[in-house]
Amino acid sequence: MQGEEEGKAIRRDAAKNRLHILEVASALFSQQGVEQVSMNQIAMEAQIGSGTLYRHFRDKSELCYALINDQIPFLFEEMDDFLAEHAKEPPNLKLEGVLKRFLRFRETKRNLLLGVEEIPSKKPMAFSHQNPLFDQMHALLMAIFQEVDPSEQAAGTSEFKADLLMMALRRDAYEFQREIRGRSPDEILQQLCQTFMAQPLTTDEREP
Repeated sequence: MQGEEEGKAIRRDAAKNRLHILEVASALFSQQGVEQVSMNQIAMEAQIGSGTLYRHFRDKSELCYALINDQIPFLFEEMDDFLAEHAKEPPNLKLEGVLKRFLRFRETKRNLLLGVEEIPSKKPMAFSHQNPLFDQMHALLMAIFQEVDPSEQAAGTSEFKADLLMMALRRDAYEFQREIRGRSPDEILQQLCQTFMAQPLTTDEREP
C-alpha cells in the first residue's frame, strides 16, 4: 500500500512538473518567439535541471507539439463535420474547405507550429511522420484526391499529390510564400486549390 501511494505521489509530481514546464515555455514563446527560446532557457526559467526538462520533452519540437496537441482533435472534428455536410459536393470544394481550416489553424498556431517543424531531419518528408497532425492531414488529402479517380491505378497519383501538397504546407514553403512572396493565407489557399485540382473553383462553388 505504501509503495502504491509513493508511486501515485511520484506521478502527481511528474504531472505537475510537466504542466509547469508547459506554462513557462508558453509564456516564453509568446514573449520572445519559439526560435529565440532555447531548452536551457526554459529549464532556467522553470527553475528545474536540464535533465528534468529532457525527461519530459526530448526537444523543443516535442514541447511545442504538446502545447497544441489538445486542440488537434477539434481541428479534425471540424474538418470531418465539413466533409460530412458537403459529402455530395465535388472534390475541389472539399479540398478548399479542408485547406481553409488547416491554414486557419496554422495561422492561429503559427508560432508553435514553427517549433514543431523546427528540428531538421535527414529523412525526406520526415516532418509529416513526426506527429499525428501531419499524418492525419495527409490521409485526409489522399482521400479527397482519390474521389477524383478511385481506381487502383490512381492510388499512387493521389498519394503523390498529397505528398506534394504536404510539402507546400510545411514550414519553409509556407513561410516563403507568406514572408518573401507576400501572399495572404487566402491567396495561398486559392493557389493551392488551383494547382492541385484540375478544375478551379467557380464563383458559385466557393465556400462562403
